[in-house]
Amino acid sequence: MEEWKKAYCIAFGNNLKLLIKKHNTDVATIASIGNIEYKQIYRILNAENEPKITSLLPVAKGLGIPVMALFDFEFSMPK
Repeated sequence: MEEWKKAYCIAFGNNLKLLIKKHNTDVATIASIGNIEYKQIYRILNAENEPKITSLLPVAKGLGIPVMALFDFEFSMPK
């Protein structure tokens, strides 16, 4: 994976961790509500997969937030 993509995936995963903590929930609950496998969420959290909309819609549903809230974080492109 290109360096900037990896950095983005890490930043995205960190933001998702913060959202999970802020909403006082866990991955299993999000997966259950969003009807998604918990492994998919862990792969995003650990920057193993690039976040794709097909995974993010259920995650947002599981958190009870708008999808755009998942993208509300700072990210600087590495040089």
